[in-house]
Amino acid sequence: MSAYRSTLSLDLLREQIASLLREPATGHGLARTLRSAAKEIEVSRYHQTSSRAWPNGCIDTTPERVQIGGGAHRIDGFFNIDAIPPADLLWDIREGIPLHDASVQLIFSEHFLEHIDYPRSVKHYAREAHRVLTDGGQLVTGVPDAAFLLKHYPANPELAAEMVERWYAKRDCLGDINTFLDLINYAFRDQDDTPNYTPHLWAYDEGKLIQLFTDAGFRTVEPWDFDATTANPKRQWGSVYVVATK
Repeated sequence: MSAYRSTLSLDLLREQIASLLREPATGHGLARTLRSAAKEIEVSRYHQTSSRAWPNGCIDTTPERVQIGGGAHRIDGFFNIDAIPPADLLWDIREGIPLHDASVQLIFSEHFLEHIDYPRSVKHYAREAHRVLTDGGQLVTGVPDAAFLLKHYPANPELAAEMVERWYAKRDCLGDINTFLDLINYAFRDQDDTPNYTPHLWAYDEGKLIQLFTDAGFRTVEPWDFDATTANPKRQWGSVYVVATK
């Protein structure tokens, strides 16, 4: 009954938010916050549905290779867990990884980690990944490389033009990316005000990834040789990938 009441509460809140967003008097700041809340409600609804199906927090199946937060980029042979469709399992990874201890050989994610809050959710995810991996299992992580950007600041016009083309050419905010510092902000806090993109909440480089996964208990953390059969080739440029071994 409590789960039913929770769903009704979320539905009511979603309707109230939609009503406020239609109001001309709703200012930009409030509207931006409401749109963010609406996204979280959508994620929560999917997560609650899956949680009711798997109340102990673990699904019955034990996939050997898992992709986290892959979105539309699906990898053959990987079980994809994401907060929103399409995915094999809809689950909010900030609440944990719904897999059994020492059951997974490989976890892969790219351009996911920067979208969840640091330190709570990021460190929880790192610990959870370590928990579900077998001894010798590996976690491959790719993120926008803050060091790649910072080492070219304050000036590299040719590189800046290439970054804009690769990262912003299809966005409505293209006209607002005017300086190299705007590009640095991409890695640290991409805040494009559109439902098509999720904000960046933390920036990473190789050193930060090594520290993060070492602290979570991984035995080694090393650079990962980019493999286009697994990773998205469009993500390679300007990104850093590491492999953490349990």
